[in-house]
Parts: sequence; C-alpha cells; structure tokens
Amino acid sequence: MRREDTALMALALAEARRAVATGDVPVGAVVVDRDGTVLGTGRNERAATGDPLAHAEVVALRAAAAARGAWRLDDCTLVVTLEPCVMCAGAVLAARIPRLVFGAWDEKAGAVGSVLDVIRDRRVPHDVEVVAGVAAEECAALLTGFFAERR
Repeated sequence: MRREDTALMALALAEARRAVATGDVPVGAVVVDRDGTVLGTGRNERAATGDPLAHAEVVALRAAAAARGAWRLDDCTLVVTLEPCVMCAGAVLAARIPRLVFGAWDEKAGAVGSVLDVIRDRRVPHDVEVVAGVAAEECAALLTGFFAERR
C-alpha cells in the first residue's frame, strides 16, 4: 500500500456518501494517473439513472476515458470503496488499468478474490496489482449502515 492510497480512498468515500442521497448503494471510485492527478470520479448511480451498468467503477472509468480522450488507461490506478463485481473487474481489464485499490471485501459478489478472482485469473492477458483492505472498516461501515436503515 502506498501512502497516497489512503488519501485517494477518502475521495472515493466522499463519492460513496453522495450516492446515499439518490438511494444508491454507497460505493465510490476514483481514477488517478501515475502523477496522482484525478481523471475521473464516480459513485453508484443505478437508482438515480435507471442504468444497470452505472456502478461506481464504470462511472469513474468512463469519466477518466473522456478526460483522456482514449479508452486505454494503462498508467492509471482505480480506487474503489468495495471489491469490484464481475462486470467491474471486467471493466478494469478492458481499460487496461494496471493497479486496483479497494476497501471492503464483497463476500456476496466480489470478483477480486472473495467469491471469484477475475482480475488475477492466469488466463487473463493483463497484470493488475491489487491492494485490498484500504480503510476497509470505514468502507464496510458505510455499507452496513446503509443497509441497516433499509431493513
């Protein structure tokens, strides 16, 4: 883990908190280039937009690609508050992201080591460094609180 990972996770958590206002599951994401410049941010927007693909990671990757003017983000890091699902793990690979940092594990739908490990599958032609558990307790508490209020 790098020192800046914690600061970037704080930005992702701020995005996650914004998702609550629209009834979306509080997951946030940030894409930065190798210099630490923020290229894109995102939060879950499925409830807000009615788009089933509007996961925080996809929203952030789309914003970063738009800022870059290119789909290839091969010198970037994606920081997300929750372990990516299969779709988002695939998006990381499709965007050629070389480094993924996440907070809480997703024991139900995670695809970066908990349920599946799409990112590190030996058959995948891209190497992705994975840093798990950054601010994990804070990330998990945000999700637990969100779901507790809905029960």
